[in-house]
Amino acid sequence: MKKFVAILLTLSLVLSLCAVSVSAAEEDGPAISYAVASDLHFNFPDEELEWFSEDPIYGYANRRAAMENESGLIIDEFLNQCAEDETIEFVLIAGDLADNGKGDYTEHVAVAEKLREFEAKSGKSVYVIPGNHDICNPSEDDDTDLARFMEIYADFGYDKALTKDLPYASYTADLGEKYRLIALDSNDPSKSTEDGMNDHKVQWVIDQAELAYKDGRYPILMMHHNLLDHMPMQRLLSHDFIIRNHTITAERWANAGIKLVFSGHEHCSDATTYTSTSGNTISDFATTSLTMYPLQYRYVEMHEDAIIYEARTVDKIDTDALKEMIPDYSDEQLAEMNKGLNAFAKNFLKNGVEWRLERGFLDEQLGISPDDIYYDLVRDAIDALNDVLNMPLYGEGSAQELGRKYGIEIPESEYKDGWDVATELVSAHYAGSENYPMCGRDVTLLMRLVSIILKTELAMVDDMVLTQAATAIVSATVGTEKYVIVENYLFGIGYGPISPGEYFLLAVASPLLQSFANDDGVDDNDGVINGYGVNRNAENMKANFTLSVNEFLSGMKMILKFILKGLHVIAQVE
Repeated sequence: MKKFVAILLTLSLVLSLCAVSVSAAEEDGPAISYAVASDLHFNFPDEELEWFSEDPIYGYANRRAAMENESGLIIDEFLNQCAEDETIEFVLIAGDLADNGKGDYTEHVAVAEKLREFEAKSGKSVYVIPGNHDICNPSEDDDTDLARFMEIYADFGYDKALTKDLPYASYTADLGEKYRLIALDSNDPSKSTEDGMNDHKVQWVIDQAELAYKDGRYPILMMHHNLLDHMPMQRLLSHDFIIRNHTITAERWANAGIKLVFSGHEHCSDATTYTSTSGNTISDFATTSLTMYPLQYRYVEMHEDAIIYEARTVDKIDTDALKEMIPDYSDEQLAEMNKGLNAFAKNFLKNGVEWRLERGFLDEQLGISPDDIYYDLVRDAIDALNDVLNMPLYGEGSAQELGRKYGIEIPESEYKDGWDVATELVSAHYAGSENYPMCGRDVTLLMRLVSIILKTELAMVDDMVLTQAATAIVSATVGTEKYVIVENYLFGIGYGPISPGEYFLLAVASPLLQSFANDDGVDDNDGVINGYGVNRNAENMKANFTLSVNEFLSGMKMILKFILKGLHVIAQVE
C-alpha cells in the first residue's frame, strides 16, 4: 500500500492533469484513441452444461470462473462496440486470445476470423501479441507453435510490422502519426504461466524505444505478463504473473522513455506507476480478462500533455444464439443475463471462486511449504477458516451466534455467509478501483470471523508455538515485501496487548487481506496520467527521495512494533 505522501502526490498530479486533459481535448482532440483488451480466452462452447455446485443459476461456474461457453459471444459484442464507436481508431489485444490455443490451433483460427470480420466491417486495425495460453513447443499436429501463430494472425500486426524479433513473436508498428507500438512476446512456450523474459528481450525493447524517438515517435509497449506489482505481495502470491527482475527492467525501460505499458495475465483491472531514480515514470495498465468479470476493456486517448483512460464493459450478448448453441441453459439463467451480463458475471465469479477456495488454499497460494515451522498451524487455520466461512452469518446456528459466546460481535450486513464477504473482496480486486479500507465494515466482518478460530480451533495450541510461528512468518516477509499489519482492533480487542493467538492470526491474515482489500491510490479504471510531452523529472526525483525516507522510517517502526509485541507475548508465556 502506498504511503500517505505518495497518495497526496498522486492526487495532486491527477487534479492538475484534469485541467490539462480538458484543454487538450477541447483544442485539437487526441492524437490517437483506441481500445485495449486482454485475455479473451476464446472457447468453443460445450454441447451441454457441466455443474459444479447446486446453485441453479451459477452452478456451472468452473474453478477459473471464466465464462467459457459465452466467450465467443462476449468477444463478438466487444468488437461490435469498437466498430460502432467512431472515437476508437484501432484495437490492441494483450494475449491469451484462445483458452486452449496451445493445443488446439483451431481456436485461434476462430478468433482470427472474428477479428478479420471486424476489420472488414469497421476499417479499423487490430494488433495482437501472444499470451501463455497461445503458443507452445509443439508435440502434436494440433499444437500452435510460433510460426503457426504468426501465420494465423498475420493480418493483425505482423503484416504492418516495421521490425520483427525472431525467433519470438515480437514486432513494432506505427500507430497514427506520433506513436509506435512495441509488441513484446513475454512468454516461454515451454512453460505454463511464467514469463520467458531474458536480457535480449529487455534490450530489444530499449533499442526499439530509442529508434522510435529517433524517428520522431513515442513508444507504447504491449505485452502479456505484468511489468509491475498489481497487488501487494504479487511476486510471492502470484509470482508467475509478473516478469522476472521487474524492478530493474522497469528502471531501464522508464529511462528509455517508455511511459505506457499494457499488460494482462493477472485478470485484474489495475494501474500501477514506477518512477526511476532519474525521475522517469512508467505506468503498467493491467487489463482484466474480457470474458471474466467485470467483462471489461479500456478506452485510451493519447494527448501530448495527458493520457486519458476509462474502463468500458460488455453488458449484453445474444442470448438467443447462446440458447441455440447450448439448449441446457434455462429461461431463468438467460433472464438473469438479459438483466445485465456484468452483474451475472459477478455472481458467476463469486460462485466459482467459492467452489475453488472452499476446497482449501494451495500451499503455493499461501506462500508456505511443509518445511516451514508454521506449516501445520497455517494449514489448520485455513481449514478452520473454511468451516467458519461456510456458516450462515446470522440466525440460528450462525457465526454471529457462535461469536457472541466468546464476546466477538459480527456486524450486521447484507451478506449471507462468510464466503459471500470473501468473494466480494476477490471480485473487487478483479474489477479494480477497490475501496475496502482495513477498518471498514467488510474487512472488519471478515476479520471477526477469522478471530472466532482463536476461540475454537486454535484454543488448545501452545502459546509458545503460536508465537514462534508468527515470528517466523514476519521474519520471512519483512525485507521482501511491504508487510502491513492488520490492526488488532479489528478483532474487537481494543489497543491493548495481544495474545499469542492473535499475534499468529495477524501475521497470517495481513498479507492475504491486503492483497484484495486495498488499492494503491492510483485509479485503476478511469483517470489521467502525464502524456509523453510532459517532463517532470525533477519533481519526480524529489518525490522519490521523500517516499524512500518515509518507507524507511515506516519499516523501522513496523519492525520495532513487532519486536516489542513479540517480546511482550514471550514474557507473558514465560
